[in-house]
Amino acid sequence: MSDTSFRNIPFTVFRYNPQTDATPHVETYTVKVQSGMTVLDGLHQIKSDHDASLSWRYSCRMGVCGSCGMLINGRAMLACNTQILDVSTIAIAVAPLPNFPVIRDLVPDLESMFVRHKEIKPWIIRKDESESDRLDREYSQSPEQLEAYLQFSYCIKCGCCMAACPTMATDAEYLGPQPLAQAYRYEADSRDQGFEERKPILDKDSGLFSCHYGSECSVVCPKGVDPAKAIQLMKRQMVLDLIGLRRKKCSGLHHG
Repeated sequence: MSDTSFRNIPFTVFRYNPQTDATPHVETYTVKVQSGMTVLDGLHQIKSDHDASLSWRYSCRMGVCGSCGMLINGRAMLACNTQILDVSTIAIAVAPLPNFPVIRDLVPDLESMFVRHKEIKPWIIRKDESESDRLDREYSQSPEQLEAYLQFSYCIKCGCCMAACPTMATDAEYLGPQPLAQAYRYEADSRDQGFEERKPILDKDSGLFSCHYGSECSVVCPKGVDPAKAIQLMKRQMVLDLIGLRRKKCSGLHHG
């Protein structure tokens, strides 16, 4: 197939409008696909040429905002940086991310993820709260200290890891890989002193130790965050704390 030729590929799309539909259904549209076209491009073509009522969420079109996460041929991906012909030259099936309620068509309700993310206190916590008033000083870090958490800071909250998680599918109360990975992101940050505040949240029922290391969260992450690794490293910190071997962070990080 040359860069300028087109191939007709059927898109089977999950449809559901809670205002008019009793149950979800699927509809199939023919998309004229050219080399380099993304799934997001295909959805725009459907909306323009076939059905203006089709709904999905997107923004940056560059794999940065995480808005267009959806199930593409059975795998959670970002529609904006997934090329159609890289997925299939025969047929494409598109559905909203599982493990979330559906607002409409391909739009999942991600509120539960954001609530859980907030629950783990995703910000730098310092024991001396007055430090935040000292605008003439800063926290210094070595390149090695930055490297310890940098990978895990790339999370864009797209929800793909939550959608792929088998524990999420069976336990509605499970915190999930996105919040748990971010808990370790701050545990690994040399500036943070919030372990004791986060510990009861992580150690509760359906918390950190409900993960059975299926690793699908890391397989689908479009940013290479590796939530499965972060969760296992956070478990290690919890166990070390239990037996009194967790290394305490230095509190003297506030430098002029």
